[in-house]
Amino acid sequence: MAISRAQLVKELEPGLNALFGLEYKRYENQHAEIYVQESSDRAFEEEVMLSGFANADVKAEGQGISYDEAQETFTARYTNETIALAFAITEEAIEDNLYDRIASRYTKALARSMSNAKEVKAVNPLINGLPSGSFKTGDAVTLFSTQHPTIAGVFSNTLATAADLNETSMEQALIDIAAMTDERGLKIAAKGVKMIIPSNTQFTAERLFKSQGRVGTADNDINATKSMGMIPQGYRVNNFLTDTDAWYIITDVPNGMKMFNRAPLTTAMEGDFDTGNVRYKARERYVFGCSDPRGIYGSPGA
Repeated sequence: MAISRAQLVKELEPGLNALFGLEYKRYENQHAEIYVQESSDRAFEEEVMLSGFANADVKAEGQGISYDEAQETFTARYTNETIALAFAITEEAIEDNLYDRIASRYTKALARSMSNAKEVKAVNPLINGLPSGSFKTGDAVTLFSTQHPTIAGVFSNTLATAADLNETSMEQALIDIAAMTDERGLKIAAKGVKMIIPSNTQFTAERLFKSQGRVGTADNDINATKSMGMIPQGYRVNNFLTDTDAWYIITDVPNGMKMFNRAPLTTAMEGDFDTGNVRYKARERYVFGCSDPRGIYGSPGA
């Protein structure tokens, strides 16, 4: 019985999948250090910010109680994108027993491309969300801004004067995070949890987080950030950040940075009748964004 093209494709597919899977799993998912991941079942997802109530008033004796109204202040919209790439192996390459050599190289390259695309897209809100960037949140201002509008006024999630990562700027960031308010101007108990930095800043961060005393001084002062247990999860290097002196702090405010997964990574293979080529593709759907800007604090550096 002759082996058909369809049978040959089925014989090749397990080898390709094995090579693809092994290569893809080697990558560290650096985006997972920034985003909370949720599933999506439609073309886009929306999350609505609710205001809550203002500070309670004193009720005078014999007087009626005052009423307040909660309201929707803005909507964060996530539109899923399809990320895909493919390659083909010619019939002649298969006939000449070049499959192992060609496929092993290109399946690894395909896996690398898919993983790289995800990491690049993941840092886009951080890079383009800086004050001079174009990425805006649901409140219509850039992700990192001193002028995030609220019913009560504004709140900030960036330094008033941009600065590189150092002891002073980090302490000011933590002070700003602790001073954050909700949509009605009420204090929220926000704290910094984790720092995200480009590789260029890792040496500075290591000294700031690990030194027992103050960095760069001869004084006998303690490292206050370390002593107080601030930013308990330390720092994480993200090798895809292109701004070499920007730095970010993930806070414990819920519903901040989010990734929606619409369709997981899938692979497929088929043979083409006319050319005899074997085509292989990878595809997934997802989107990165931010619901509540209080979930992250950032500085573009000096």
